[in-house]
Amino acid sequence: MRQIWAPWRMEYVGDSTPRAGCVLCAIDAGGTDQEKHVVERAELTFTVLNLYPYSSGHLLVVPHRHAPDLTALSPTEGAGMFLGVQRAVRALQAALRPDGFNLGVNQGRIAGAGIADHVHTHVVPRWDGDTNFMPVLADVKVLPEHLDRTAERLRAAYAELAPDPAGG
Repeated sequence: MRQIWAPWRMEYVGDSTPRAGCVLCAIDAGGTDQEKHVVERAELTFTVLNLYPYSSGHLLVVPHRHAPDLTALSPTEGAGMFLGVQRAVRALQAALRPDGFNLGVNQGRIAGAGIADHVHTHVVPRWDGDTNFMPVLADVKVLPEHLDRTAERLRAAYAELAPDPAGG
């Protein structure tokens, strides 16, 4: 039987240690963007590769201000988050050329939020034929590209986008 090595998933799946503080605030506050896989920073949001992605290029658009859900965001912050989602889609289209996207907010643990205390939007690129038997049989996602390479490609695509006049 062939084996597929996906170590980044086991770190998440196998770790039941409670985390102190907000992981998204920690990503925003410390370390370099390269080591944290942050691909863009804007006035109101930052965009980061999901460390436990559903597909290559799976991004999170996150408001800088810690807010537990959409209702806690100001209208300006909510608009900024959606502008960040638009830019993420444009960058992914330029860098990875997906056939479509899943976009969404999982608000609350019961809705599937893995990070339930800091609202964020998932931008998940999709390709024809990207769903295969692996998630069903082995709870494994096969990603064709390493996060570091995907981050490089996305940073280059963001650099080519026109500046966001609204500061998303």
